[in-house]
Amino acid sequence: MAEKIRGIGARIKKGDRVVVLSGRDKGRKGEVLRVMPQEDRAFVSGVNLVKRHQRQTARAQGGIVSKEAPIHLSNIAHIDPKTGGPTRVGFRVLGDGRKVRFAKKSGEVIDV
Repeated sequence: MAEKIRGIGARIKKGDRVVVLSGRDKGRKGEVLRVMPQEDRAFVSGVNLVKRHQRQTARAQGGIVSKEAPIHLSNIAHIDPKTGGPTRVGFRVLGDGRKVRFAKKSGEVIDV
């Protein structure tokens, strides 16, 4: 089985603030809860909510619960720290040797 060529890399990480670019939740903003790099998908808080029927257990109440479903990485973009709009992400090596992500729109460093 041939391997897929991955181009997205570590551009989106857990804890990043992102905006949805397409689909039913277009324009909604949220924080990345989990990233699945093998599937090119991420879970974003408050985005792509689905209803699930859950059986009652000793710990959890049964009923219909809303939870986040994974969304494809191509449908989300970083929020620019300066302008607040969507931006692409680039990589830059700083003077002290650290490799950091930066917003291509404003040039601001995303990693702190």
